[in-house]
Amino acid sequence: MKITQSHIDHGRPFDWGKTSEDYARFRDIYPKEFYQKILDLGLCVNGQSVLDIGTGTGVLPRNLYPYGAKWAAADISENQIEQAKILSKGMDIDYYVSPAEEIDFPEHSFDVITACQCFVYFDHEVLLPKLHRMLKPEGRLLILYMAWLPFEDPIAEASEKLVLKYNPSWNGAGATIHPIHLPDCYKTHFELVYQEEFKLNVPFTRENWHGRVKACRGIGASLSENEIAKWEYEHRKLLEKIAPDEFDILHYAAIAELRKK
Repeated sequence: MKITQSHIDHGRPFDWGKTSEDYARFRDIYPKEFYQKILDLGLCVNGQSVLDIGTGTGVLPRNLYPYGAKWAAADISENQIEQAKILSKGMDIDYYVSPAEEIDFPEHSFDVITACQCFVYFDHEVLLPKLHRMLKPEGRLLILYMAWLPFEDPIAEASEKLVLKYNPSWNGAGATIHPIHLPDCYKTHFELVYQEEFKLNVPFTRENWHGRVKACRGIGASLSENEIAKWEYEHRKLLEKIAPDEFDILHYAAIAELRKK
């Protein structure tokens, strides 16, 4: 499903379904420290019902499943949900194909609603009242994000420059450490109770870093097959020159926990 948003990539269409197989293989990369931060907040654990919106291939519910929460998860892309179901075999996770703005569960259905790596894509004026209605009294909205730091990591910087060569419209470049931006409309329905940003070293090989970058919005979700093939050839050659067989890429993660008023 193609998505066009004026504030994303200068309006260039993208489709996560195009890159779902690579997304499934190469974007399940959050380190243990990332998940431990969530657990330390007492969220997504036994006895709680959790909805993950914009779930992609179900990375968050799959990795937190062992901690006992009952998960539901939704994504706008049928291909993403197909991969999520394959990867969740044997897990009791309820998956739905739906834009976040059209999800409709009964009032007070969830203790926690999570949004990982996707908050920027939503129509918040439409979504906000639904989130508020679906959460139980004093339920939590947990917003999560992780990005590589190109100005501090030379391999990330070089890969990012090559993405921009093939897709100069991509505005996912140039990440720096900053808090998650919360639209003003959330202040009327939620209270910010916790916020943190922290650095993470994420291990890669040349192959899975290549796959991770290919599965970003600027390449796999946006370019034609011919453009992707040309980028892949050039990126592999680049990594042979600048990267060892195994290496870490410096990232940062950001967390915002909001409590329903």
